[in-house]
Amino acid sequence: MDAVVQHPRARVPIPAPKHSSVPAEFVQPRPTREQAEAAVRTLIAWAGDDPTREGLIDTPKRVVKAYGELFAGYGKDGAEDLLRVFEEVAGYDDMVVLRDIPYFSHCEHHMVPFFGKAHVAYFPSNGVVGLSKIARVVDVFAKRLQTQETLTSQIAEAIDEHLKPRGVAVMLEGEHMCMSMRGIQKAGVSTVTTQFTGVFKDEPADQARFITMVRTGHPSR
Repeated sequence: MDAVVQHPRARVPIPAPKHSSVPAEFVQPRPTREQAEAAVRTLIAWAGDDPTREGLIDTPKRVVKAYGELFAGYGKDGAEDLLRVFEEVAGYDDMVVLRDIPYFSHCEHHMVPFFGKAHVAYFPSNGVVGLSKIARVVDVFAKRLQTQETLTSQIAEAIDEHLKPRGVAVMLEGEHMCMSMRGIQKAGVSTVTTQFTGVFKDEPADQARFITMVRTGHPSR
């Protein structure tokens, strides 16, 4: 059975990765639930409907509850799940790849959804983490107001800073509803973003192997 150990930095408070939290100058107290529900009623009325009609009377409560789930990432540390490391992995030191991690997020410009799949790889240095932990890191940062570029960077940075691997590779594929439902209204367009650190950044062959494994499920030969 693999030994589970505390990450060597476990006793040190984990700072949020850069650009991942609310700016320091944001000093307004969090609105109450009642204030949030009132804001939803205002938006319903602004859209042209009657917030007091039967079908909408409880909508503000439902929206606020949904926001608590959709933006739960603000109340979580994106690196917390990386603290427990498996050191006894029989000398394994090659690439670990997680493909097709589904994610859902919201564009910070229009507050409409974007969603897709995340692909994450790293080269272990002092052990590996449970596979579900990487998916949870993706989930934590996705459940905030985001751009896809920032989300990609935050995932890579959290893994790089707190797992200390020899390299991290992150690729996100996303479809943005702000492009599909409004504006140019072009559905089905996929946006791809990548971030590489360590050996993935320095060795083009490792980048190519990662991309090949993401696309085909098999390393290049």
